[in-house]
Amino acid sequence: MVADALSGKSSGLNLFSDISILQRKWRAAKKPGQRLPFFEDVMLGSLGRLSDDIMLLRERGAILEITRAGRDAETWLDLDVWNTPVSSLVPDCALSLEEAVGCAHKNGKPYRAMAHCVRHGNVQAYDLLALPFASRWGELLTGVYVHTSGAAYDLLDAVFSATDDGILSLTAIRDADGQPVDFQIVHLNDATARLLNLPPDELRWRRLSCGSHALSASDIVSHLVGAVRGGNSKEFELASGERTLKLSAAPTGDLLALTLTDVTELKRREQSFRLLFNSNPMPMWVFDAQTKAFIGVNDAAVSHYGYDRSAFLSMTLYDIWPEDEREAHARALDQVGDAYQSSQNWRHVKADGSEIEVLVFGRRVAFDGRDGFLVCSVDITERRRAEARVAYMAHHDALTGLPNRVKFQDHLRRSLERGSSAAKSVAVLCIDLDLFKNVNDSFGHPTGDRLLRAVAERLNASLPANSLVARLGGDEFAMVVEGDFSPSELSGVAARLIDILSAPYHVEGLDLVIGASIGIAVSPGDGETGEDLLRNADMALYRAKADGGSMHHFFEKEMDRQAQKRRDMEFDLRRALAGGEFELHYQPLVDLAQDRIVAFESLLRWKHPQKGMISPADFIPVAEDIGLIVPIGEWVLREACMQAAKWPSDIRVAVNLSPVQFRSRNLVLLVIAALGQSGLAASRLELEITESLFLADTEANISTLHQLRELGVRISMDDFGTGYSSLNYLRSFPFDKIKIDRSFVRDLGDRPDSLAIVRAISGLGRSLNISTTAEGVETRDQLDRLRLEGCTEVQGFLFSAARPASEVGSLMQKFGQCASKAA
Repeated sequence: MVADALSGKSSGLNLFSDISILQRKWRAAKKPGQRLPFFEDVMLGSLGRLSDDIMLLRERGAILEITRAGRDAETWLDLDVWNTPVSSLVPDCALSLEEAVGCAHKNGKPYRAMAHCVRHGNVQAYDLLALPFASRWGELLTGVYVHTSGAAYDLLDAVFSATDDGILSLTAIRDADGQPVDFQIVHLNDATARLLNLPPDELRWRRLSCGSHALSASDIVSHLVGAVRGGNSKEFELASGERTLKLSAAPTGDLLALTLTDVTELKRREQSFRLLFNSNPMPMWVFDAQTKAFIGVNDAAVSHYGYDRSAFLSMTLYDIWPEDEREAHARALDQVGDAYQSSQNWRHVKADGSEIEVLVFGRRVAFDGRDGFLVCSVDITERRRAEARVAYMAHHDALTGLPNRVKFQDHLRRSLERGSSAAKSVAVLCIDLDLFKNVNDSFGHPTGDRLLRAVAERLNASLPANSLVARLGGDEFAMVVEGDFSPSELSGVAARLIDILSAPYHVEGLDLVIGASIGIAVSPGDGETGEDLLRNADMALYRAKADGGSMHHFFEKEMDRQAQKRRDMEFDLRRALAGGEFELHYQPLVDLAQDRIVAFESLLRWKHPQKGMISPADFIPVAEDIGLIVPIGEWVLREACMQAAKWPSDIRVAVNLSPVQFRSRNLVLLVIAALGQSGLAASRLELEITESLFLADTEANISTLHQLRELGVRISMDDFGTGYSSLNYLRSFPFDKIKIDRSFVRDLGDRPDSLAIVRAISGLGRSLNISTTAEGVETRDQLDRLRLEGCTEVQGFLFSAARPASEVGSLMQKFGQCASKAA
């Protein structure tokens, strides 16, 4: 039923029509303050001929019944109705009345509807108007006016006319032996004439075989004769010009119902699908939606999975699922709709028994008349291995394989959470090697690195229960110990560690002897956070070193000697900026493809009036802690831009940024000012950051990086893989460059894993269209290997140490256009 509520106006109806008259009488009878007019004021008297078209309904509890009806209303209902439940009427009348009455009372006003009733194959439309009333004896009543609307029409003809499919009725013509040999067309719709490209009069009553259309072909007539003889429905296809028609024949005695469906576009799509499917370089298959059996595989799937085609087509999906994943696979497949893609990585089994990790994408398709799913399989095995290695690097030290600082801090945080809930202590032991610098200076970094690996092995082998040991950098290690322990037990642990680490090492024929100093801080007395414990353990370590080394110290509140030293440096730093004690040195970056210097990295130096040159590793952390790194960083940026503006226009300058500088939130304005004052093009400025920037205020820092990038400034990630590296950071921001830490470069010739790491990072850079710079290049062998692995740029002592600004010009003149030969 199609219905629409009427407003107080007649909505375009003739003012004097029956419906308009009833609406006006209903409105006139409705008194101010009444929700509904009384039945007696509208329906009693003066209705005249309209009473023949009206029926009265009332509700008895949940039952709606007709109490009386006029002659024409009874004709519509097709029975005499007095006190008859509506539910006992024919369904089309019952539904129309229930909806009209319900809507009228819900809206509290007349409701007009249209009902369509089917009788003896004919459809007749009726106008309905439901008028809700109150009654003086408290019942809710409804008067329903019903009247025919338009002429009746044949339902079957309407359906045949509306469809795009051709529909014919054929009668069989039999020979002298009573066998069907031909047909006569006795009925057809307009779609048939359109599909056969003939007027209806040239088809109706004609013998099928005598026509000039596609159905007249002898093979088609034979198919239809066979359907009548066998008494079975048949489906087949025929080509009619550029069209492809699907024929469905259903016989009933000598009468044959024939349906023509234009499947031309479907066939074209199937042809395109098969072309895409068969020639696609990605492994693809189609499986049956019910049985999960393979019903089609392309050449790429046969080649990649190793099964021959016949074997593949005799298998089901279960045969390529590992046993431990079959249940999960099946559950996931049961939940897919018409299209799906992997919500996780899955494993598949190849013909040789090996497993690959894949992503799968699929959609429901019809394939050779069967309901199936088209699936594309993407092998991500190698990618996942590379990602796993880089992800491992993000949490482990590349040299020793121990957890790195970020993993250590995370473990310490979780240990403190567990200790707080269980009222147990957590101890942090900071371990620093004594005399390690002497080994490095005397025998070189390769020997020092081998010694560090040996130290890591001893620490791992001597770990107490519920403990973790990490390398924080250089010759610094740290251990977390949790549980119930006394100070004397911790002291015993530290003493044993010192003895173990002080035993001689045999490294490449050398007998090396070093020592170890340890600082200890214990929660909650020495700190309740990881940062506090690590800082206080570090202070205790400095005390142990200051007392001669090869000993351990617990943190004490009165450890002020280190604090005093720190305060002295803070005082000197505040004076240094104003006193002009800082200067910038520049180290060249060489582009391997161009074989020339393309940039210089600016490196801060502090020349103390009494103490001489102070290492940036000593004063920069202090400057960051006391907030001086912001004004110092501003000076570095302005000075580097001013110097670079004097260089050739194709030479860039790289400036390191501290995470502390991002907290000031005026970094972008500072960069704009430095570029404006110097006149340096933004594209010549490269800002280097470390992954530690993302450990706090990540969203704000990424926003600042995007603003800098929009200026045209290049952004580099420094020391990739040494402490906090993660693929997530590369996804968070489109870096222009990642810098491979010198620790990986140093072992290129000796350690295959270092070479693999450099290769992985270089490959990652190429895949993401990010340049890669290798730091710490000291030998030609390292240079050759880096060039072979596809690194973009290199820097290191092989070319030059960092030099004062006054020597930059001579450096560029020395290297000229062929840096590798000048190195």
